[in-house]
Amino acid sequence: MSEISAGDAVATAASAVGWRRAGIAGAAIGVIAAGAAAGVAVERLTVGRGMRKRARLALDATGPYGSLRGLPGRATADDGTELYYEIDEVDPGSGTGTGATPPGGAAAAPRRRRLFGRKAPAPVTVVFSHGYCLSQDSWHFQRAALRGIVRTVHWDQRSHGRSERGRAQARARGGVPVGIDQLGRDLKAVIDAAAPEGPLVLVGHSMGGMTIMALAEQYPDLIRDRVAAVAFVGTSSGKLDEVSFGLPVAGVNAVRRVLPGVLKALGSQTELVERGRRATADLFAGLIKRYSFGSRDVDPAVERFAERLIESTPIDVVAEFYPAFTEHDKSAALPLFLDVPVLILAGDKDLVTPSSHSEAIADRLPDAELVIVPDAGHLVMLEHPETVTDRLADLLVRAGAVPESSNVGGHGSTAQQPGG
Repeated sequence: MSEISAGDAVATAASAVGWRRAGIAGAAIGVIAAGAAAGVAVERLTVGRGMRKRARLALDATGPYGSLRGLPGRATADDGTELYYEIDEVDPGSGTGTGATPPGGAAAAPRRRRLFGRKAPAPVTVVFSHGYCLSQDSWHFQRAALRGIVRTVHWDQRSHGRSERGRAQARARGGVPVGIDQLGRDLKAVIDAAAPEGPLVLVGHSMGGMTIMALAEQYPDLIRDRVAAVAFVGTSSGKLDEVSFGLPVAGVNAVRRVLPGVLKALGSQTELVERGRRATADLFAGLIKRYSFGSRDVDPAVERFAERLIESTPIDVVAEFYPAFTEHDKSAALPLFLDVPVLILAGDKDLVTPSSHSEAIADRLPDAELVIVPDAGHLVMLEHPETVTDRLADLLVRAGAVPESSNVGGHGSTAQQPGG
């Protein structure tokens, strides 16, 4: 890796294999390129809080994860909350996504073409919905691999990432829970603003998958008329109140009794709690690793990226969303996806939405592809990006969103978009 850049390696891979494998190579190389220098160092800096803090700062400076940016936009939810999204367009003339920054230059403007005075048909748009306490950047590897191949929309759920704090929650200063049905309406607002026409492929991780189910329940005509395929990644259609989180029975029963009240109390003391989170960063890092990943050899830069995503979610937002999961039940909405290709994917060591929940979704959708990824936790798209990208690519081909002969070129590599 010291003699060959990640971009060169991806370009070489792309010339030899199809676009799916090239995208996978780009994702894998992205991990290696970012973690090679800082990863070795952080493994050695295991003694002393100050040294661990310096290691985290080094990883923050080195890792490119979350640096990809697209064309920004905002959608207005039904309660007035502003929802932030980004679009990676596809330029059919050059094969370069207009949301991407090509090497050595600014983002290219999309070409506009007219065919005999009529507007060309709207392209397929892949809409990515992220999970609880994350942001659109959690799809970093898949976004990198698909750039220039298909039009994509990445959005931040309310109160997450760059989206506005939910209006009701901001007015009440906490204490107002956010329901999954609201998130379904939010997704509809984003689709109306960012992809008002053309076929859709909906991809959701964890809470994002639940958001898609809520969208379907409330807007079945949209699913029937426009949705070409769906991917559910590490998600659940209900019965989350039965999840043990890897704890013994006595422990999980205690957690279920006290956690809602504890979170509500913590959410009312935001400044104090946030100071405490910073002071106990090492403890939080251990918890995040346990509940995010299933394997022992996750790249340190990827681990740190996950920490940053979760740390950026304020405690009062954590408290406002938590009650929605125990109430979530959208199993009745699943048959709305019977007529489209569906991918259901989960890690076999997911402690947050166990793979049995994905199997339950597959029971309601017998024609769906079910993939249980070995040695994978909840953040499977970061832990095993090559597997997720490969299965998502196959779904897009089956849905007719992209031709199988397409070639990703160098778009799977973050090295070609330094700083986004």
